[in-house]
Amino acid sequence: MGDWEIRPASGADVEAVAELRAVVLRGDLERLGRYDERRVRQRLRDGFVPEHTWVIEVGGTFAGCVSLRPTEDAHWLEHFYLAPHLQGAGIGGAVLRTLLQRCDRDGVLLRLNVLQGSPARRLYERHGFAVESEDPVDVFMVRAPGGGGWGSGVCVGAGSRTAGVARVGAAVSRRCG
Repeated sequence: MGDWEIRPASGADVEAVAELRAVVLRGDLERLGRYDERRVRQRLRDGFVPEHTWVIEVGGTFAGCVSLRPTEDAHWLEHFYLAPHLQGAGIGGAVLRTLLQRCDRDGVLLRLNVLQGSPARRLYERHGFAVESEDPVDVFMVRAPGGGGWGSGVCVGAGSRTAGVARVGAAVSRRCG
């Protein structure tokens, strides 16, 4: 695994993240018959919130990103993209473990969706996410604090601490929950 770090995203990162999203998702979206060169980038631009996003750097160079978006009952893990040449080297797993440790500590339920057939699903399953529901395009997954899936008996309701979002790695400035 290479040396990596996470820094808070800024508005200036949106185009690099949009381009990476298009590269990373292209194969899965084409397989599903849903790839649109303009739309794949615009959807990211329309939903990009720097305050909930971190940029992953390897050797001081942009390598990926990840977001944690707070909602009333959980945080959504979104926009988790890593440059293709760095995938499979343990960086994505290490970044994910860092986020999960902080959210576990703070009792935060996590949700995500992954495209049907995406190899990323295996990464999420290895880290305690379980399928909540699926449709022809997406698989919706959930992870209770401590790594239990939806059926673990551990639930976090609307009264949980979900106001803040973690700044992880060397850039920690707020709590996950």
